[in-house]
Amino acid sequence: MTGLFENPKDAAGLVKKRALELGADLVGIAPMSRFEGAPKQMDPRYIMPEAKSCIAVAFRVLRGSLRGIEEGTFFSNYSAMGYGGITYVFMPLTVANLAKYIEDEGYEAFPMGHQSDWRAIDNEGNLRTGFSKPVVPGKPCPDIMVHLRIAGYLCGLGEIGWSKMLITPEFGPAVRIGLVFTELELEPDPIYEGPQLCNRCMACTRACPGSCISREKSVKVTVAGHELEWGEIDTEGCDLAFRGAEEGKGTYLAGKDNYRPNHVSPFYHVPPKVYTAGKAVCGAGGCTRACLASLEARGVLTRKMRKPFRRATPWKVDWSNYEEEVKTLGPETVGINTKLDTD
Repeated sequence: MTGLFENPKDAAGLVKKRALELGADLVGIAPMSRFEGAPKQMDPRYIMPEAKSCIAVAFRVLRGSLRGIEEGTFFSNYSAMGYGGITYVFMPLTVANLAKYIEDEGYEAFPMGHQSDWRAIDNEGNLRTGFSKPVVPGKPCPDIMVHLRIAGYLCGLGEIGWSKMLITPEFGPAVRIGLVFTELELEPDPIYEGPQLCNRCMACTRACPGSCISREKSVKVTVAGHELEWGEIDTEGCDLAFRGAEEGKGTYLAGKDNYRPNHVSPFYHVPPKVYTAGKAVCGAGGCTRACLASLEARGVLTRKMRKPFRRATPWKVDWSNYEEEVKTLGPETVGINTKLDTD
């Protein structure tokens, strides 16, 4: 231990510098008091009761990883590099090594990424039946799930858009958030008060392939004294559209359920997973790509590129003859890769 972190302001500067050196694109800090009012099952103070600081690190999704989906010719790179790679490789390395840096100075710290497979609540925030129970009365059920985007908001990285995505002034919604919680006291950043990023243009709602983001219904919450509002999300529909599936028409051959490909999927069957979760056939068509194109067209983003992200009218796959095509090709031919993914 060297005593580098005795002053909260100096410590914050050192921690941010190290996070950027380790691969983060953006870094922000919040005091744990900003989590006051969080639902018990989403409150990180139950994980580390003596934590003083939350550090949010953002990793940009490379625009080039989305280019192949924009062109309709190369879909796996986003799932591999923009989704699975960040979630399971780049982010864990950064937050784990940042936590080591802090613990080397004698302050407990724990890293958190998108790996929340043991969470006690479902996508609607309800307790999963028969999954876990509190170890003693008064504690939440394990595992707590911290809302990563709201944590990024609390750390000053950006604002929450209508799509419920964290939108940063540098990269728009094309970021993924990792966290480090620590007992080290760090000087916090202010909650974002810069130029408005989401102007409720509803590009996300129009472009979402599953129509999963409501235009009319919204969710409102108060976070650290700030009222946030986003469109109500159909999480089950999002799960289908994410995989390029359309509900209730024909058979999406690699799946166990009664789906068929939707207009943003060129695949006869659900492709196999990349890593353990990445199967983002839709390429975040509304919540990320359409939003990114809109922000850029409005000149909102501070990080400028030499060419615009959206360079052509978005395409649609014609599946009107899906059943006939499958019949012609033969189910065995079309479903040849079904054993690769039993999800």
